[in-house]
Amino acid sequence: MQIVAYKISQPKQTTFISIVMQQAISHLNASDAIIAAIIQRAGPFAMQYRELDFSALARAIVFQQLSGKSARPIYARLEAACGGAVTPEAILKLRAPTLRKVGLSRQKSSYLRDLAHRSVTGEINFAAMHEMSDEEVVVTLTQVKGIGTWTAHMFLIFALRRPNVLPTGDYGVRAAIQRAYKKRKLPTPKQVEILARKNNWHPYCSVAAWYLWRSIDGGGA
Repeated sequence: MQIVAYKISQPKQTTFISIVMQQAISHLNASDAIIAAIIQRAGPFAMQYRELDFSALARAIVFQQLSGKSARPIYARLEAACGGAVTPEAILKLRAPTLRKVGLSRQKSSYLRDLAHRSVTGEINFAAMHEMSDEEVVVTLTQVKGIGTWTAHMFLIFALRRPNVLPTGDYGVRAAIQRAYKKRKLPTPKQVEILARKNNWHPYCSVAAWYLWRSIDGGGA
């Protein structure tokens, strides 16, 4: 994955992202006819970004290996159990029966508690991540129990808003590629990398991934 680390002041962030997305759409339209067709069908780019905080990563853990339809109500119940805001302190106060009641497995509960502990002690410093490269963020996050490359990629895309993250292991991206590019089999992560290079998605792989997701959830079908 290519190193991309933008340093953006908060007041200028929205304008900056808008400019980058315009450049991304133009680049992908010119580089890949299949992605261009999906863009035309799906319409304007409308990524739902998350705040750069503990809750964004906790949400990614909850969503691991679940469809959005299944995960969203679980996360909503977790928010309610935390008093409306999913914070490290709130997670550490919740007992195991409460976490089970909201719909979390024992495994995911342990992941959330480990993340909460590392956040409280300062081992995970969300404020410092704007200064880190994509690779540095992945290395930092994957030290947390239960956080693998997929979760780190989702955090890079949705919370850090990095434009060039290719989530090669994401099932939705792989299924969308199989469908859009008429592949006989589900592509492997390595084949996803090769396709992205061949079709010149860099440096806007996050945008390509979003449109691939849209292509299988009704937006670009």
